[in-house]
Amino acid sequence: MKAKTTTKEEKDKVLESGPFERLFEGVATAKMLDFLITAQDWDYSETDIAKYSGISKKTVQREIHKLLEANLIKVRPSGTAKMFHLNKPYRTALSAEKFALELAREDIHKQVKVSPKIKVKQKILA
Repeated sequence: MKAKTTTKEEKDKVLESGPFERLFEGVATAKMLDFLITAQDWDYSETDIAKYSGISKKTVQREIHKLLEANLIKVRPSGTAKMFHLNKPYRTALSAEKFALELAREDIHKQVKVSPKIKVKQKILA
């Protein structure tokens, strides 16, 4: 089996493949949103978003306006840098987060084969 080669952008990527990235087949904006939903405890620069999303900084600079226009993320000035984070109080961002979690849950259910004994226990607990 041939080993998958890793690009420079993919080296530090936080998620191998997030739910939006799988749904939208690797679209850069989806990769950025997956990262910002997953790592929402801090603010990130364009460089950080690029590094941890597995895309180039140039792509982040080109695509980030889509997430800003949709109010999914917010920007906070920090000196000369701009720091970005998930716009958690905004309903659309909350819905995107919930949707990403549901997509991830569906992926897990597809990947994990549940034995009949576990199914019986799940029915009892439900």
